[in-house]
Amino acid sequence: MNTPFVAILMGSDSDLPIMKNTIEVLKKFDVKFEVKVTSAHRTPTATHNYVTDAEQRGCAVFICAAGLAAHLAGAVAGITTLPVIGVPIDAGPLQGMDALLSTSMMPGGVPVATVAIGKAGAKNAGYLATQILATSNKELAQAVKQERADNAEAIIAKDKKIQSEL
Repeated sequence: MNTPFVAILMGSDSDLPIMKNTIEVLKKFDVKFEVKVTSAHRTPTATHNYVTDAEQRGCAVFICAAGLAAHLAGAVAGITTLPVIGVPIDAGPLQGMDALLSTSMMPGGVPVATVAIGKAGAKNAGYLATQILATSNKELAQAVKQERADNAEAIIAKDKKIQSEL
């Protein structure tokens, strides 16, 4: 059986600087991934073909990033029953609010897990995909738990430093 992987789809190559945050998280946990630029509007057939092919090759989670109308995550969710995470990109005059609404307002039965706009959302998409994979991988689950513990310790240490300076 193939190693499960995460497919990161972007509506444009201009989304890559934000989506590098997703990639960093997946690399941190040694999660296999692919990155693809494809558009719900400009290349719908190619998007459909990639999603069905990725599913057959062992994709476990799709992460879709798009700005403005941001229909990529919804289009992918309409093709697959695998988890789809949408990352609204903060492009355009509405600073990503249009993308947030487009990504999150899915009809019942075709869910898209929508994260925050921009960099924080891209990072959380990587964590959420990792947590989804961790439901069937005990080592990965332990790595996620350990990072949470390490993050908590870092905050405690920062507080201690501030308290000692006051």
